[in-house]
Amino acid sequence: MNFVYLSPHFPPNYYRFCVRLREEGVNVLGLADVPYESLRQELREALAGYYRVNDMNSYDALVRALGHFTHLHGKLDRIDSHNEYWLETEARLRTDFNMYGLRQDRIADVKRKSAMKEIFRSAGVRVARGAVVRTLAEARRLVAETGYPVVAKPDVGVGAAATYKIRDDGELSAFFDRKPPADYIVEEFIRGGIFSFDGLADRDGNLVFFTAHAYSRGIMETVNEDDHIFYYSFREIPADLEDAGRRTARAFDVRERFFHFEFFRTDEDGGIVALEVNLRPPGGLTTDMFNYANDIDIYREWARVVAHNRFTATWSRPYHVAYVGRKRSKRYVHGHGEILSAFGDLLVHHEEIHSIFRAAIGDYGYLVRSKDRDEVLDAARYIHETG
Repeated sequence: MNFVYLSPHFPPNYYRFCVRLREEGVNVLGLADVPYESLRQELREALAGYYRVNDMNSYDALVRALGHFTHLHGKLDRIDSHNEYWLETEARLRTDFNMYGLRQDRIADVKRKSAMKEIFRSAGVRVARGAVVRTLAEARRLVAETGYPVVAKPDVGVGAAATYKIRDDGELSAFFDRKPPADYIVEEFIRGGIFSFDGLADRDGNLVFFTAHAYSRGIMETVNEDDHIFYYSFREIPADLEDAGRRTARAFDVRERFFHFEFFRTDEDGGIVALEVNLRPPGGLTTDMFNYANDIDIYREWARVVAHNRFTATWSRPYHVAYVGRKRSKRYVHGHGEILSAFGDLLVHHEEIHSIFRAAIGDYGYLVRSKDRDEVLDAARYIHETG
């Protein structure tokens, strides 16, 4: 099997996907815009070939790179990056080079939030009222039904980029005065907690691994208010969240892919409302959280699913694992050394976070693990305490 991995060096922890593929006998071909010499040694050793382009956003350059790989290695079987940014590019390349996986005919369903809503509805999962609006008059008609506040976000967008909470008619008018030249969806603001249902499906659509996380707050608020965030994994997944997650996976026909589904639990009635679908691993250090929560190697298990359609690890969620991010813009009561001393064996990992993720998850991240949920929540409060 020939597997083309786009930007295999980014994010830094994802090099393990290439290493594990190689260990499963896959021919791994790297394609990126950085010098080969800059790749970490383990990644270089995992690659059977590497092609550098000057601009990853040049589709013609990517086509030439894949043509080069085809000439040297034969038919290409897979292409991926596990990054939201490249989903559409990957789908186009899969279509043009006749590769297995998500292609152009389905990409709109997992990139356009308006299309997601219809699929959620078909799966019997509630959604927030909303629609794509192109004029102030259309937005006002929608708000007449939902009331304020509303959320305006790009119909196609990554994370919480260019997303706004709008509280009154003045803010709505101001939004349309400065609205970027892109389709925006406006929908009712749901008051409630944010949860995710995350995992991996095999080639037949079986959920071979899944878990769930609770978030301290939404990414939109974290980005717009430059706040910090923590989130933690469940040991026991609430039944209604798992049901919504499974319905969503079936409706979106997830196969041989990671998934990251986001939901609200509403303050109003405690029910589950769909937020959005992402057909890639949850970001940051969450794949490492999978491993710490279950004592598995999800990078190896994904590689086995790709190479052999087998997931061989056993898992039972023996631990809660929390990610706690800190931002340099805040004044924290407890320094890094105090944190290391305070939590000992509970603190299983910590590292500097790449600047591109800073707005959403912070400048520095800590992973805390315990069988006791209260212990990880206490640690998160300690790490986040500000003066």
